[in-house]
Amino acid sequence: MFSWDFPYPSQRMPLLAKNVVATSQPLAAQAGLQALARGGNAVDAALAAAITLTVVEPTSNGIGSDAFAILWDGKKLVGLNASGRAPAGWTPERFKGREAMPVQGWDSVTVPGCVSAWVELSKRYGKLAFADLFEAAIRYARDGFMVSPITATSWARQAQSFRGFSEFAWTFLPKDRAPNPGERFYCPQQAETLEEIAKTKGESFYRGALAERIVLASKADEGAHVLADFGSHRCDWVEPLSVEYRGYRLHEIPPNGQGIVALMTLGILRQFELSAHAVDGADSLHLQIEAMKLAFADAYRYVSDPATMEFDAGRLLDDAYLARRAKAIDMKRAQDPPPGEPRAGGTVYLTTADASGMMVSYIQSNYMGFGSGVVVPGTGISMQNRGAGFSLKAGHPNRVGPGKRPYQTIIPGFLTKDGAPVMSFGVMGGQMQPQGHVQMVTRIVDYHQNPQAASDGPRWIVNNDFSVSFEEARYAPGVIDELRARGHRVVDPEAAMFGFGGAQLIWRMDDGYCAGSDHRKDGGAVGF
Repeated sequence: MFSWDFPYPSQRMPLLAKNVVATSQPLAAQAGLQALARGGNAVDAALAAAITLTVVEPTSNGIGSDAFAILWDGKKLVGLNASGRAPAGWTPERFKGREAMPVQGWDSVTVPGCVSAWVELSKRYGKLAFADLFEAAIRYARDGFMVSPITATSWARQAQSFRGFSEFAWTFLPKDRAPNPGERFYCPQQAETLEEIAKTKGESFYRGALAERIVLASKADEGAHVLADFGSHRCDWVEPLSVEYRGYRLHEIPPNGQGIVALMTLGILRQFELSAHAVDGADSLHLQIEAMKLAFADAYRYVSDPATMEFDAGRLLDDAYLARRAKAIDMKRAQDPPPGEPRAGGTVYLTTADASGMMVSYIQSNYMGFGSGVVVPGTGISMQNRGAGFSLKAGHPNRVGPGKRPYQTIIPGFLTKDGAPVMSFGVMGGQMQPQGHVQMVTRIVDYHQNPQAASDGPRWIVNNDFSVSFEEARYAPGVIDELRARGHRVVDPEAAMFGFGGAQLIWRMDDGYCAGSDHRKDGGAVGF
């Protein structure tokens, strides 16, 4: 059991209740709680919160997002991959001459999957009527909501990047600027779109009027999307991958997601006695960072749509392979490791739990903040830019191709022990996500911190070039200097307020749940 000490300055205490919703935005959290109060279960709560988040936190997700989920249905753990695929017209030749995939415009937009996640989860597990899940979101879109402070800051930070997209500016910059904290924002066209999705149970988005409007907008800007791309979309129920870590087991969605990075990192770290080193000390941080680099080196080389991976993803989790990778760590020197050779053998995260024992770990995202910059005229639908996750390198398993799913950063996490559910959790924020999963698990398992304390603790992130950024002022004097002395390339975070992610955690207890929520986001945990 974890400690009830709170070693870090915090704006929050954990929530203790039998029914819990933890999200990054308070209005969305309340929408989920209201679903529970009306007799819904944890899935209904998760969906009501997720749908509301597309309205009240558009800086990270929207109706054109992708989604993943892991849930304990009361008897077993199940996973859902609702990430979208590339249009049939996305051949490598389409992108010939480019050095990298676009990050804006229609050539960065794969078919969005989050609407299919809403439909599938509700149909299989929900207790409330599908249309009931949209009530709060539609009300906030039509009547307006007061923009929360951290969301307003993110909105302003992104505004300049999207000014060249006229429909985006008309929809999300109505006064030719981002809304200020506390200012009311309206999006009635988004309300109409959500009503259409609710009424048709998602059919309109993939095979009806909304799909037609999306495809028409793509064609008008020389995009490749056709109706068949949307009509053929499906989300997939998948068995989560997992790895044992000191008596617990972490579960993640298998590739095309990057959850395997967290699994590999823990598989490497279990070769060391992490708790022998001081929490937040140089030795503990060095081990975690070096293990994370090794895992990312493999993920960047091998992870892709499962159909095009060079081997089964399970090979990367082989005990002997991870033990070999662990031997590459030098306690005195930082490294930029190459990938190993396994042998044959802007995002929102939320979590909910109810009194019946159902627990949901759910994430949906536009990828880079607002996403591609594309907003479908008259609909309020902001489209993700997940296509940017593809590679253009010939022969790479993640090379762009028709109908493929790209490397995905969004990942929900779930922790079990002896086959029983322990914690549903996640840490939103691009490449930070598997790193956040590792930091939450090691803080709780190795250092016995409670979920709120684990969320409050200082964070680090390994960047794409294997440099490292820290919440430097929150570590003890001398710790970061010691890491520099070992060769770590320490750089300032690109966006200090947002670069270290946002955690939401629900821990199962004998008589209910303990929930933690990240002070780095506007939201919180609510319950009864």
